[in-house]
Amino acid sequence: MKKEELRKFIIDSNKAGYASGEEKKWLKERDRSTTIQFKKSDWKMHDNFFGGEPYGGRIIVSHKNKPVWMMVYYGWVAKNVKTDAVYKILREALSRMPAKYPFRGPKKYKDENFVYENKWKGNLEEYSGEEKITQNKKVVYKANYIGGLVDQRKGV
Repeated sequence: MKKEELRKFIIDSNKAGYASGEEKKWLKERDRSTTIQFKKSDWKMHDNFFGGEPYGGRIIVSHKNKPVWMMVYYGWVAKNVKTDAVYKILREALSRMPAKYPFRGPKKYKDENFVYENKWKGNLEEYSGEEKITQNKKVVYKANYIGGLVDQRKGV
């Protein structure tokens, strides 16, 4: 597996996944979770999450059917805030994922009175971060995420 291929696939799968907003393609599972899948060549992305509010999930990227990278995430929209507008901004930010650091959205994205901010540490191999959206300087959304390479050598 080449890390640059992984990086490019993560960006492609992100744009085709939640950021696309194509909910009709998402699978509603028996356990009440939602699954989004994307496949390209030898690469496959599997995003499975629970929510509503708050929400949580995980993304697994596989190469030749072997898991190689993952992200775990958990977030919420503030009570008494309409989720549609917040998630619209989130999808717009996610579709602008930075090529060098493919962890959710860019450091900052603005649209009207919403501001999306993303702070992370680490690199493709191991990272963690927090994203938030403010509306008129009030926090209306927050999520934390962590992940990196998996199954790179023999373990349990």
